[in-house]
Amino acid sequence: MAIGAILDRFVTDRFDADAEAAADALIAAASIDASGRLVAGGAPIDPRFDMPLSGWFWQLQQDGRVVAKSASLYDNVMSPPASDFVGGQGTGPDGAPLRVLRHEFSLPDSNSALAVVVTAPRQEIDASLARVRRPLAVSLSVLGVVLALASTLQVAAGLGSLDRLGRDLRAIRAGRADTLPLPRVAELRPLASEINGLIEQNRQVLSRAREHVGNLAHSLKTPLAALDNALPEDDPGRALVARMDRQIGWHLRRARSSGTARALGQRTQVAPVVDDILLVLRGPITESGLQVDLDLPPTLAFAGERQDLEEMIGNLVENAVKWANTRIHITARPEGRDRLFIAIEDDGPGLSAEDHALAMARGGRLDESGPPGSGLGLAIVADLAALHGGALRLERARLGGLAASLILPA
Repeated sequence: MAIGAILDRFVTDRFDADAEAAADALIAAASIDASGRLVAGGAPIDPRFDMPLSGWFWQLQQDGRVVAKSASLYDNVMSPPASDFVGGQGTGPDGAPLRVLRHEFSLPDSNSALAVVVTAPRQEIDASLARVRRPLAVSLSVLGVVLALASTLQVAAGLGSLDRLGRDLRAIRAGRADTLPLPRVAELRPLASEINGLIEQNRQVLSRAREHVGNLAHSLKTPLAALDNALPEDDPGRALVARMDRQIGWHLRRARSSGTARALGQRTQVAPVVDDILLVLRGPITESGLQVDLDLPPTLAFAGERQDLEEMIGNLVENAVKWANTRIHITARPEGRDRLFIAIEDDGPGLSAEDHALAMARGGRLDESGPPGSGLGLAIVADLAALHGGALRLERARLGGLAASLILPA
């Protein structure tokens, strides 16, 4: 809008300048004869004032009477404004719109009211404006398209960088990466550096928490074990020591699990963890004559630390080894887009639906005459699974015993 107004002013000023020049020439050449009559000294040297009804007209007036005029007017005269005016609107003899200039002037030896009127055709001004506006409009349109395209590309590049940053964060959360790569966009690099700093701080805090928990476990467990060994086999205090040991084990493991909010960037293969656990339990499995069936995809991975996965699967497999009659089945598979399903089934006595809640309560044991244990395993597994955003489910197994299923992030 502003550019159009500037162009309009520029073009009309050029026409007004031509009219001013013609008026100045007419005034300079005009004179008063002996009878006091205004006489035109000569017409402006511009062929447009000679073309019939061209819209380029001039006339000299004395006391309101036309005393001289351009050849382009033929027998016609104009009726311009009564006072000085530049840029006025008028109409020619043929009704065509005109841009009018009128100047009053004076000459020596004359007391008459003298005026000069010069006009330019409005149609010609509009045509000149159209010739300028057309390429301007095209140029501005092209410029607008280029700017819009550049803005779109710039926004797309910026959003693309944010999208890549989001994918990199998801990769860290899923355990496929340890740190964020620095983005190509300079403005995002400080953010990536700060996130990497937080990830590293998270690892350090978890490491210190585990170290403190281990120290506490050693400081409490060692004297308690010494006390247990010092008591006679039939001493009633041994039951109290066993209860204290279970309670300390519960609280220490609970403290450890609270300190193991998953370190970002960790990823653990499931199959090697199961193989190591079965290797540790090879003695009890062989003594019981158990058959262990495995269905573990080699590429399946848990989005967390190996220590946590060992804790969960180890407790469940150990529980199955204690209660199974002849067979244990361990399976794992993907569950949806980002979840992992692990099931440990046995053919033991199993549990009723009413006993599931008690089995996962701290210290909960449904058969005190069964294999030795603290009654903390399933509760710890449930806590660790929940800490990782997963869950532990207890169901009736297809083998007839207990099916303990873990749903974990993959």
